[in-house]
Amino acid sequence: MTEELVNWSGSLRFTPGRIERPTSEEELSRIVRRAAAEEKTVRPIGSMHTSSPIFVTDDILVSLAHLRGVASYDPGQSEATVLPGTPLHVLGDALHAHGLAVPNLGDIDVQQVAGAIATGTHGTGRSMQSLSCMLVGGRLLTAAGEIMAFSIEEDPEFVRAVRVSLGTLGIFTALRLRLLSAYDLRRREWCTTIDRCCLHLEDLIAENRNFDFYWYPRSDTVKLRTWNRPGEGPDDIPYATLVEDRTGPAHRMLSKSRSLKFHEMEYALPAKTGYECFERVRTAVLEKHRRNVGWRVLYRTVAPDDSCLSVASGRPTVTISLHQNATLPFWDYFRDIEPIFVEYGGRPHWAKKHTLKADDLRPLYPEWDRFRKIRRQMDPGGVFMTPPLYDLLEGGE
Repeated sequence: MTEELVNWSGSLRFTPGRIERPTSEEELSRIVRRAAAEEKTVRPIGSMHTSSPIFVTDDILVSLAHLRGVASYDPGQSEATVLPGTPLHVLGDALHAHGLAVPNLGDIDVQQVAGAIATGTHGTGRSMQSLSCMLVGGRLLTAAGEIMAFSIEEDPEFVRAVRVSLGTLGIFTALRLRLLSAYDLRRREWCTTIDRCCLHLEDLIAENRNFDFYWYPRSDTVKLRTWNRPGEGPDDIPYATLVEDRTGPAHRMLSKSRSLKFHEMEYALPAKTGYECFERVRTAVLEKHRRNVGWRVLYRTVAPDDSCLSVASGRPTVTISLHQNATLPFWDYFRDIEPIFVEYGGRPHWAKKHTLKADDLRPLYPEWDRFRKIRRQMDPGGVFMTPPLYDLLEGGE
């Protein structure tokens, strides 16, 4: 009997038929070939930080934890080739030692690089794209158990599809990332009122390399967070109280350790109506959920990109995240707010809680059918597909 697995927040529990932990690309290939011969499905798993069931399976689960590290560095081209099971915080330190850095990171850096890229993980910043956009080439294990090299130079259309693909086109075995030279950031946090945040929001977004804010329902106040290269950005925010100020390597400033676990729902909205949507959410929370929800709501920005299934595909984006303590009920809260996100054309984060299915999602993505065609060509037998993924990507067809 294989072990029961539980995701980071504790909201998903399942027992796969078999857990494999390959230590090489060749071993992983044998696992997939054997699964295909047995008519079994295979799902890769990373840090299990996701709270959507995209990795849940009762067949074969493949841990990539032993396939970690940086295979090669190319500081001259600002690139590195990374193995899929490398945690983001490990990657940050390794790159920094070779004079390189990722352009951006999310609020948490415990995810493995392959999973973060495949699900469209992002940070914040009007000019900052998701982590998926770092991917410019690599190696992919196909449903036939064969290794396929790919690159943006030779097949940019395939790269646009595979960047955010939820592990359904194949399993990454190496990822070539386009990076920046190592740099420092000054991280500052400020407390202020929601009214002042609203009044100055566009300036805050425009004047800072990275900016976001947390809104706290119980107090109806906000925490502003800014990141800038030393010497850049505003000297002060006169209508806010500074509560944190530190400077260091970018990867250590962008993310923060989280000891308290939580459930999360996040939707990506068109930037032009992002704050209007937030105000609708705020009103609903204050009227219905303030007593039971003490956790914050996070407001971020993401630059547009051209990845087929990116939540920021084709449009400047605002993301709004709901959080609830992992020990408390969350679905009533999330389900009550979710229709507001949907009304504003929101796209749910692939790795977080939501209730949308393929028929709901298809109108939100102009290249949905193109991605689906590529997926069916790459995996006609559904080796990398499970019932939750069929619901998410195929629907009733």
